[in-house]
Amino acid sequence: MTGIHRDDWGIPHLYADTVDGLARLQGRAAALDRAWQIETERWRAEGRLAEHVGPAGLTWDRFARRARLDDTAQRCFHRLPPAIRRWVTAYVDGVNDGLAEGAAGAPEFASVGGAPGRWRPWSPLGVFLVQHVLFSTFPNKLWHAHVAATLGPAATDLFAVEGPGGSGSNAWAVPGDPTTGRAPVIAGDPHRVLELPGVYQQIHLVCPEFDVLGFAFPGVPGLPHFGHAGDVAWAVTNAMADYQDLYREQLRRDGDLLLVRDTDGWVPARRHAERVRVRGGDDEIVEIIETPRGPVIDRDRHTGEAISLRTPSRVEESLGFEALLPLLRARTVDDVADALTGWVEPVNSVLVADRTGSVHRLVAGLVPLRDDRCRREPVPGWDRRFRWHGGYAESEPTPVDGFAVCANDRREDVADVGVDFAPPHRARRIRALLADGAAPQTVHMDTRLAATPLRDLLTRLDPKTLTPPARALRERLVAWDGRMRADSTDAGAFAAWRAALARRLHDHPCLRPLRAPGGYDVLFRPWTDPLARIGHALDGVVAGLHRLGGDIAPVAAVALADAATEPPQRWGRRHLLRPVYLGVAPVVDAAVTAMRDGVDLGGDTDCVLATASVPGVSDACWRGPVARYVWDLGDRSRSRWIVPFGASGRPDDPHFADQLRRWAAGELIPVGGGSTEPPPRARSLPDRDPNLKLNAQKLSLQ
Repeated sequence: MTGIHRDDWGIPHLYADTVDGLARLQGRAAALDRAWQIETERWRAEGRLAEHVGPAGLTWDRFARRARLDDTAQRCFHRLPPAIRRWVTAYVDGVNDGLAEGAAGAPEFASVGGAPGRWRPWSPLGVFLVQHVLFSTFPNKLWHAHVAATLGPAATDLFAVEGPGGSGSNAWAVPGDPTTGRAPVIAGDPHRVLELPGVYQQIHLVCPEFDVLGFAFPGVPGLPHFGHAGDVAWAVTNAMADYQDLYREQLRRDGDLLLVRDTDGWVPARRHAERVRVRGGDDEIVEIIETPRGPVIDRDRHTGEAISLRTPSRVEESLGFEALLPLLRARTVDDVADALTGWVEPVNSVLVADRTGSVHRLVAGLVPLRDDRCRREPVPGWDRRFRWHGGYAESEPTPVDGFAVCANDRREDVADVGVDFAPPHRARRIRALLADGAAPQTVHMDTRLAATPLRDLLTRLDPKTLTPPARALRERLVAWDGRMRADSTDAGAFAAWRAALARRLHDHPCLRPLRAPGGYDVLFRPWTDPLARIGHALDGVVAGLHRLGGDIAPVAAVALADAATEPPQRWGRRHLLRPVYLGVAPVVDAAVTAMRDGVDLGGDTDCVLATASVPGVSDACWRGPVARYVWDLGDRSRSRWIVPFGASGRPDDPHFADQLRRWAAGELIPVGGGSTEPPPRARSLPDRDPNLKLNAQKLSLQ
């Protein structure tokens, strides 16, 4: 029996007689549940977002066209082995089968006066590129260049911490016990921008060749990051590798010919123009330029130089989709490792375990060999020194004894492939909790901050130099247990002081030069905004301000006085959920308001529960755990999972946000979610009342 069966949470369990038939069902399920989401991602890949949503999409469209995202997706698709190409095409056929029906229940299409289009065979590769092209470190290099130009090259170390959206993910493995017969367990929680609908889709894929459940990217076949195949399970975190480079390019025009400076002189650059259509506005012509290094994605407004981007996916014409089908067929840790030898980007740390008790850690992806300066800043494209050497860093799977923890931290297996890693305290805290026998849910929800320079600063401040209100606040915060609980007013007071400190540092004479106008596109502002970057790297700035001639103590004292004037507030009421979505439909705005009012969030950027905010900019949570899972290798039915919102992307669907309260509370739901067996006549369509309208006051958040 074949078809789509939905469990009690609306999660699709798919059954087919063939691998390609299953791919078609997965594409159809994505279209039915997430039509608006996957169409907007396709528009982003093609640089056609503004055509549908108006001028707000122009900044992205310029970048997508210049970066050649759709062209790269097409090239990578045509280089796939025939069987993988056929499998991806079957997925696309399923998307096209279900888009019209899925769009009929998505209010956003009506709001913009549009309708879904047709997916092309390479569209899933474009969607995957959109999800990850800014997931790497290259935007940080623009910030490094700005810091070096305004404060001096030595000051870049003050900001040596992951950039926006770069980390927060956790994964760990608990080994099996041969004495008791207990099998290994893999658990974790990927952290990314909290998109609505969620970036991951819970799904179960069954055919005669495999039976796998896990998290899919809507619009992409398979389960690339998190899966449980019964005999083997895997999970990833960002390896924090540096694998994409920026090059400064000197261009000149000679009549109709565009020339770019190369190592041996001036050579022609490829160029053409593309028209970007804008809903409700004038069309815009975008010049597309590609040098021997890669596509030109921006221009430095200060030097006049172009900035090109070089990526393994474009150089090799591969995204690693060759790994996706072998990954589903895996039965052992060696099978997973073999499948991931074809992975390209993003570069991931992978934990994998199987029922024999084997646990391995490996790095999957391509990190080019080149000069170390390429890892820090845009480098001259005409200098032979900065060419890629034609090879990639090698990494062998490593057996793990005892607990294995990956938390975007600097470890022996990744130290040579990256520059900026997450601070080590998340990984240390997870190891300590596991050593104490903590359950996975306890680890997921741990809210304790580490003893960072920021908290040490409070201890060092001389109370005699403080105003009475500031002195009282300092005493509270020094005595505070350091847990960012949603119900804690002390945590709220700490956040108020931290935010005031970031703002005061932003105004500090030693750091004020950072506020000079930036030279890069507005798209990169999250990576180049001085206040945001000070907030992200507050520990480093606090610890290193003296290197710029500043004294942190007076700044901290004034910030305490600022915070002391604020009324007490629980952290959960400051740390409000702020999912990222295209605000084109009022009914979705109402749903988001109901979500924000319905949950209090604990955690913080530096907790294991890494619900991120940007001190000094906003305490709202815009990045956090986009999924949680516990993969039990002894009995898959004991495995658990959760996502922030729900299975459906339609606000009138009861499964739009039915997992939210449990997610906020740290609860997990069974992977079966009810009956997982196909019914006598498996449904191929979701049960949905097309006339059901959203009532924001009654939105189900249970």
